[in-house]
Amino acid sequence: MPTYDYECPHCGHTFEAFQQMSDKRIEKCPKCSKKVKRLISSGSGVIFKGKGFYATDYKKKSTSGSEGCPKSKDGCNSCPHAH
Repeated sequence: MPTYDYECPHCGHTFEAFQQMSDKRIEKCPKCSKKVKRLISSGSGVIFKGKGFYATDYKKKSTSGSEGCPKSKDGCNSCPHAH
């Protein structure tokens, strides 16, 4: 369900309402009971939860010698140091 932003042009009160798209618009300000207008929003953004989303899902694996095998001069990434 989207969150809609509303503003009262009479008293300046702004508030959010968590509504279904099929719900009627809120028409009255909760503070002064005059007519409110619904603001145009940019929509909802993507919310990433948890630790290391980028590092665990999309980070490219290094192929350079600096992060490879410390016993190999060419930076081998496939062995458990058994040269």
